[in-house]
Amino acid sequence: MSLCEEHLNITVDENEIIVGAKDIIKRIRPSWPLQQLHFKIFTDGRTNKLIGVWYAGHYTDMILVRIYGNNSDLLIDRKSEIKNIRILNKAGYTHCIYATFNNGFAYEFLEGETLTTETVRDSKVYPLIAKRMAEMHNLEPENESVSKNAFIWEKTKQFMQIMPKKFSDSLKQAKFETLIPSSVILEKEYHMLKSILSEVNSPVVFAHNDLLLGNILYSERQESVVFIDYEYTSFNYQAFDIVNHFTEFAGFDEPDYSLYPDENFQKIWLKKYLQIYNATTNVSEKDVDKLYWQVTKFTPLPHFFWGCWALIQSEHSHIDFDFLAYAAIRFNEYFKWKEEILKMKTEFDE
Repeated sequence: MSLCEEHLNITVDENEIIVGAKDIIKRIRPSWPLQQLHFKIFTDGRTNKLIGVWYAGHYTDMILVRIYGNNSDLLIDRKSEIKNIRILNKAGYTHCIYATFNNGFAYEFLEGETLTTETVRDSKVYPLIAKRMAEMHNLEPENESVSKNAFIWEKTKQFMQIMPKKFSDSLKQAKFETLIPSSVILEKEYHMLKSILSEVNSPVVFAHNDLLLGNILYSERQESVVFIDYEYTSFNYQAFDIVNHFTEFAGFDEPDYSLYPDENFQKIWLKKYLQIYNATTNVSEKDVDKLYWQVTKFTPLPHFFWGCWALIQSEHSHIDFDFLAYAAIRFNEYFKWKEEILKMKTEFDE
């Protein structure tokens, strides 16, 4: 897959994405017949807007055009995102980028269906996810400017600094005060988490950090999965990336945390992961138990992290979604799981 380094001095109006996508196609695919263009607006995203463009009879040549969400640069380092896609494309793990523009980029369409709460635990699918995650975690990007420290603490701290402390809308403010813990409480929880989880000794790996159902494409025909959306990809704790994926078994719009995978399922998944990560079929029960312990210790952290993220989105996003209610759901799960991990042994019993 070849990469194109072209940058277009175009800014797409997020309310006129078809017009903007057409401008980009004119530049990167000048031979395409403009009168025969087809457009498909994807509605799954919670940060950006996404549109697919192709012309009659050439659906598989579709180009995807992503337009960054309003103020989403507060949440996401866009230069790192592009750099990460290039690293993973070079490894053969994801799509190539055709061009960047001022508030987004155009990239290759990949075949596959996004996962559902059923397919994510399908016996044909989940081993492919475990395998691909382990392969990604073993990547060693050559770029020396990439920090090898776990990004989660600095990123969470950054989120907490820009989270709204109050809203001008009185109804939103009342909801905020009722549903969301105070910033003083959240600050205290952050320091408690950092102190406990830094001692877990989970390896720091090249992690996706956002493997929700919509960010995994499954191709039944090719018997493969592809991860997409590398906005939060960075070096991070292995246990965070795994448990973050497990928490997403609940779905997004109306998450059902009774769908969180049980110990038996997790251990089968983790064994498959370790076979690839350690490049051996001989994975001991003890190795699986240790990783399961680390993953369980990390369970509260994704809820805390995405709770903070949702608060920021509740102030800035133009996407029609109740981010404040979603933040409340994640913080409720956080406090539930915090109680669980505080009961656990402080160290894995070797």
